[in-house]
Amino acid sequence: MHTFIIERNVPGASQLSHEDLVTIARTSNLAVESLGLPYEWVTTYVAGDKLYCLHRTDEPETVREHARRGGFPADLVAEVVAEFGPQTAGEVAA
Repeated sequence: MHTFIIERNVPGASQLSHEDLVTIARTSNLAVESLGLPYEWVTTYVAGDKLYCLHRTDEPETVREHARRGGFPADLVAEVVAEFGPQTAGEVAA
């Protein structure tokens, strides 16, 4: 499976209550179950008026279908092609 980052524009996202997040999570889980395909919602970060989600599946269209079924925006769907952090500085470059 590939990892995708999804940017969702949600005005007021940083003001969503815990109860709102629970409802969104339940809706997302139901949308995942309804796909009938390999799909994993990894996590979501809330920042300002946006949600940034990490999902794993085979095709970006499956991410978009999850968004349609859940009623979520999917303003950007991009495949994650690399990951690095401060520890990467100590590695030998190829």
